Amino acid sequence: MKQGKSLPEVLAELQRQNGLKRDYIAPATAFKLENDGETFVLSHNDGKCENFDMTDLFHRQIGSTLEIPAKYYDAMRKQKPELLAQNVNAWFGDREQSYMVRSMSYEVNPEHEQHENAEGTTGTANIRKTAGVARALLSDRYRRIDNTEIAAAVLPLFAGQDGMEVASSAVTPTRMYLKILNHRLEQEVVPGDIVQAGVVISNSEVGLGAVSVQPLVYRLVCSNGLIVNDFGERKTHIGRTVETVEDTFHIYSSETLEAENKAFMLKIRDATLAAIEETRFAMIVDKLRDSTEAKITGHVSDVVELTSKAYGLNQGEQESILDYLIAGGDLSLYGLSNAVTRASQDVESYDRATTLESIGWQVVTMSPSQWREMNR
Repeated sequence: MKQGKSLPEVLAELQRQNGLKRDYIAPATAFKLENDGETFVLSHNDGKCENFDMTDLFHRQIGSTLEIPAKYYDAMRKQKPELLAQNVNAWFGDREQSYMVRSMSYEVNPEHEQHENAEGTTGTANIRKTAGVARALLSDRYRRIDNTEIAAAVLPLFAGQDGMEVASSAVTPTRMYLKILNHRLEQEVVPGDIVQAGVVISNSEVGLGAVSVQPLVYRLVCSNGLIVNDFGERKTHIGRTVETVEDTFHIYSSETLEAENKAFMLKIRDATLAAIEETRFAMIVDKLRDSTEAKITGHVSDVVELTSKAYGLNQGEQESILDYLIAGGDLSLYGLSNAVTRASQDVESYDRATTLESIGWQVVTMSPSQWREMNR
């Protein structure tokens, strides 16, 4: 399992970010791009404007919202930013919908006049007069479930409990992850190969998926983490439409929305406890045991290549998986899955490592017909 930051470091980062977040609901007609193609402007009813730098994701969400093809959007952004601004402003000007803009203001160091954005990069504050960074453009029905709320809901379930450990955690520019192990709940897949139960909780504040609670399997012999896509829970961020506030567009949660969020968090807590339930863990281990019987009979390199194509693995990941499969000596479907999850520890991106941990389970549970195709 790829190691991220320690839990205290993650909680400190969540607290830091919480003090910088600013969310708005505003009509599309209040939005525009400057001619540099990199400055987003939000106009208020009182005539004042706020300028924001933009993340790559925010650019992508503008293009998707306005149905501008990604290749064309990227070409304009790189080669003709003034044309990008004209396109975006024209389409925003024709929209009647309102949207949510999630932003994060910059921290300013008075001694060095530096600002730091949500992704940790810095620049001189007096070069660009921006309020911060626009990090997500979302529906006005987007339910704001922030990372601190998720952490506050699930971590007390395990605090002080013997055998429970937050084994890995991270806050990336797009997601938060908490990977928790129950060292007291373990079984053997084959003699000497012990796995323990766990759960992974993830959340995206910027529209890249629902709150997700999934079982996690931790393999002791190699510290691999396997995320179980089945048996998990996903809670979407879609809620009631939030009305704009007359003067500032700033969002204020109503009592109704707060009550709905409380119920939402109770469901997340229930899903978290269910993910590490003993019966569910036994079902997962049975799947792993079945996969040990599915042997590789074809050329190992061909099996890895076909697997990589099926699950969108890049060349470097493919080569790493092949190396780990051969080194491990277990030429079975189970061994192939373990090679995938072991390779996840070598990739730089925590997001990508987590994706590979999920692909490991997809490999284990591929259909017999798909396995025959891979193994021909």
